[in-house]
Amino acid sequence: MPYRRLPNTDSARIRALRSAVEKAADTDFQQLSFSTGTLEEAKSVLTHFEYLSARYQQLYETQVKAGKSFAKRTRNARIYISHFIQVLYMCVMRSEIKEGQLALYGLEKAGMVVPDLTSNEQLLEWGQKIIDGENRRTSQNGVPIYNPSIAKVKVMFTLFKEGYQTQKLHRKATSRVLQEVADYRERVDKIILEIWEEVEKHNSGLPPEKRLAQNRAYGIIYYYRKGEVAE
Repeated sequence: MPYRRLPNTDSARIRALRSAVEKAADTDFQQLSFSTGTLEEAKSVLTHFEYLSARYQQLYETQVKAGKSFAKRTRNARIYISHFIQVLYMCVMRSEIKEGQLALYGLEKAGMVVPDLTSNEQLLEWGQKIIDGENRRTSQNGVPIYNPSIAKVKVMFTLFKEGYQTQKLHRKATSRVLQEVADYRERVDKIILEIWEEVEKHNSGLPPEKRLAQNRAYGIIYYYRKGEVAE
């Protein structure tokens, strides 16, 4: 005997509910295989779940699109900050800048090595330190570093920082709606199960082949175990 199994993806849940609702719409009231009360609830659940799923997809696509722009901003900021630090070190080695002034940038213990800028958080930390350090040094009559200038570094860093905050907002919004989708699945599964129970009970007196065909028309999905033959 075939066995049924509730949908395990959101698109499959929507298809199952839509099948039941559309079948009910094309069926005479007297011949409906499940109650009108269940039908009304199914319509409501379907509408809301479709909205939540579409909203999540929209937010996710927006996040992905913004992520591509953010990746470019991150790459540029990392290049400029890293390059600036390397030029700073060369100035120290040429005695154009005193080694003790590396403390202004938080680099006094770095061993003339560019700090790890792999993560966004590290990039945020060091970008701000480098900008602040250069501003402090030049305010003490130090000669500004050029190629790249701190102004150019700051532009790239600001674009990265803005993108970082935007991405956080996108992720937060996407995660919130995804949680709403996850929380609502229990209600969706419950109404699907109610429909299937009512439909199977209503059609229980029909011959096997006709019964399965009728049940499937309402969205019930049957599976056959290995070696079983479809009816």
